[in-house]
Amino acid sequence: MQKGFSINIYGLIFAIMLVVAALTYILPAGQYNTVQKDGRTYTVAGSYHRVDPAPQGIGSVLTAPAKAFGDCSDIIIFIFITGAIFTIIERTGTVNAVILGTSYLFSKKERLKKFFIPASMLLFSLGGAVFGMEEETLIFIPLFIPLALSLGYDTAVGVSIPFLGAWVGFGSAFMNPFTVGISQGIAQLPLYSGMGYRLLVWGICTAVVIGFVTWYGERVRKNPKKSITYEMDQEKRKNLHLNVLEKPKFTWRHLMIMILFAAGMVWLVAGVALYHWYIIEISGLFLGVGLVCAVVGKLSLNQTTDAIIDGARSMVSVSIMLALARAIVVIAADGRILDTVLYGIAQAIGQMNPLMAAEGMFVAHSFINFFVASGSGQAVLTMPVMIPLADIIGVNPQIAILAYQFGEGWTNAVIPTAPVTMAAIGMAGIPWLKWAKWNVPLQIVLAVLSMLLLIPPFLFGWH
Repeated sequence: MQKGFSINIYGLIFAIMLVVAALTYILPAGQYNTVQKDGRTYTVAGSYHRVDPAPQGIGSVLTAPAKAFGDCSDIIIFIFITGAIFTIIERTGTVNAVILGTSYLFSKKERLKKFFIPASMLLFSLGGAVFGMEEETLIFIPLFIPLALSLGYDTAVGVSIPFLGAWVGFGSAFMNPFTVGISQGIAQLPLYSGMGYRLLVWGICTAVVIGFVTWYGERVRKNPKKSITYEMDQEKRKNLHLNVLEKPKFTWRHLMIMILFAAGMVWLVAGVALYHWYIIEISGLFLGVGLVCAVVGKLSLNQTTDAIIDGARSMVSVSIMLALARAIVVIAADGRILDTVLYGIAQAIGQMNPLMAAEGMFVAHSFINFFVASGSGQAVLTMPVMIPLADIIGVNPQIAILAYQFGEGWTNAVIPTAPVTMAAIGMAGIPWLKWAKWNVPLQIVLAVLSMLLLIPPFLFGWH
């Protein structure tokens, strides 16, 4: 049988690194001035100027991954800790008990199964919309994959519930401090103003993504061969030893570990919302939860350290992938072409009528997102340029912010430079090309929907 076409993700990323390096010889070098405020570096509108070129040769390409590893070291540490603590919890027997218990429950009450995907994704979408949940979803992926498999779904559904759930909330957020908060601050708008229309946008986008994943999940449940991960899942199911006919043994230790994990998640939400925690603080919290769970689960010191080492080891390939993806951005930044691209886009949008300019901002942010796949990072880079531009051409700042949210948000699910995306599918073992092809219809629907949702504010006014 002829094998299907496939792409090695590491080779793809390295090829993109070479292309970007070549562009540093072609595009003129330029920079905006920047200012420091509240610990962030903001672009100064109207300050773009040419600088000495800094073409990136083969030496720069080869050293970029090492530089990138330092740039994204916090996320890599978080991924190692995620693998470690999940392995600890798994070896206490709690994960298996939860999966078997859930499978047993749904086998007895089949009609409840149709609510599993929508209810779970809605919770994650709220997390993304309210406090910018993104990296935090990685901790749930090793749990939801076997849970989805036990209910007749596949690995793609297991990844999508936490990852795409939080992703759609992040991209259509009504309160996300990393996107809406920063952008409205730059635009000098009241914090979280325009809430009515933002809630409507969040509801529509969340319903579309939940509908897509639910439709796909039901297809797979009826015909497992429709799954994009069918062969892989056959092997995974053998290792799960699922038996939903017998009620699983659930001990008080399992219950205590579940309570500890849930308490950790509540603490996480409080830490992010009240104390502005980020990756390092969250990593410390998860490590603490994992160690306490090891004590409650009666793991010996050797068993605990073995679990930590084995869990971290399983994340090595994911970490290498992240460093390579980040290296693309390092090459573009060191080559001084990122600001040139932004300046060129702003000049082009400035020639459009207001409605087309808003649509152009959405397209522009989608493109820029390939190089700056970070909500807050893109906000402080582009919004100081886009907001004054919006004022000049007659685009409401709220609309400019919404265009940025859509552009920064949607392509994050597929671009190989998005760290969380590559970590999520890397943890699941899904090849990037398969994931990207599966996601294309959803990307098209959301792109069209975004352009349509940018129109009503022009017609009715939005403040």
